[in-house]
Amino acid sequence: MLVNGYTARTLVTSLSVSTLVERPLQVFAGRSNPKFTAEITDVLGCELGRLEVVRFSDGELSVDIGDNVRGRDVFLVQSTCSPTNDHLMELLIVLDALKRASAGRVTAVIPYFGYARQDRKLKARVPITAKLVADLLTTAGAHRVLAMDLHAGQIVGFFNTPVDNLNALPVLYPYLREHYGTKGVTIVAPDVGGVERARHLATRLDNAAIAVIDKRRARPNQVAEMNVIGEVKGQTCIIIDDMIDTGGTLVKACETLLEERAKKVIACAVHPVFSGNALERLCGSPLEEIIVTDTIPVQRAEGADKLTVLSVAPLFAEAIKRIHNDDSISSLFR
Repeated sequence: MLVNGYTARTLVTSLSVSTLVERPLQVFAGRSNPKFTAEITDVLGCELGRLEVVRFSDGELSVDIGDNVRGRDVFLVQSTCSPTNDHLMELLIVLDALKRASAGRVTAVIPYFGYARQDRKLKARVPITAKLVADLLTTAGAHRVLAMDLHAGQIVGFFNTPVDNLNALPVLYPYLREHYGTKGVTIVAPDVGGVERARHLATRLDNAAIAVIDKRRARPNQVAEMNVIGEVKGQTCIIIDDMIDTGGTLVKACETLLEERAKKVIACAVHPVFSGNALERLCGSPLEEIIVTDTIPVQRAEGADKLTVLSVAPLFAEAIKRIHNDDSISSLFR
């Protein structure tokens, strides 16, 4: 069949090709860490999307997306840090708004994934909240998730959508190498579950020695006893962990290492949760330095001169660029 000299198939093909457009990238910031998102957009060279969050008198949230997102590749940056429930609910509401605004693809960029420590049943009649949060994010409209150093690797399997779990070591280890070298250094895992993370860092520091702290908990957030497995005498000990919460365990680990005649002790973690007076407690401890990243905003207290915050925003910006271009980001995991 001819239609003005063209076959019907030719006409359809011509129309299809003429209407194809490149999917633009758009980045929005939740209220948990806007400075972090601004740094990401600076690296990417794009403008921050307009997003207004309104809190009603009864505490309910409503959002208004000020830009057209139809068919666009959208990245929503929001750490679910304290106040965790508020930031999580805000994330879910914005995801739903983006979905209903016909965004082409929505990636939830969650530098710090709250509820990650509730990843399994340790006793009867308790929830697996990390799985619940994964289901909520997918239902709300997240097509994929970009996170950093999830507390447990199995959380990736809780999602039915792609998850990219970045590693902060490419940012942490150059700083450690520059300031503490590779000779006379021992990497310390704060528990048996952290041995793999310690091994990865030790490998990057010219196969530094590894030690493990065996701890027995009396109750949550309270450690009754600690023992060091490995030789730390005369060594610069770097305790590596995924997060620092109350800081009590870390301070006790530092004291235990010094009792074993370690030369000095440095704390290194990805997520500075810093509940309560944790930062004050850490800065008043024998720790030489506390090194963290900016996945969670840190309010610097007076006298917190031991605290060093390294930015992982450029790493997230590179991951976002590669996801947008459908390129591999596996090299960023190493």
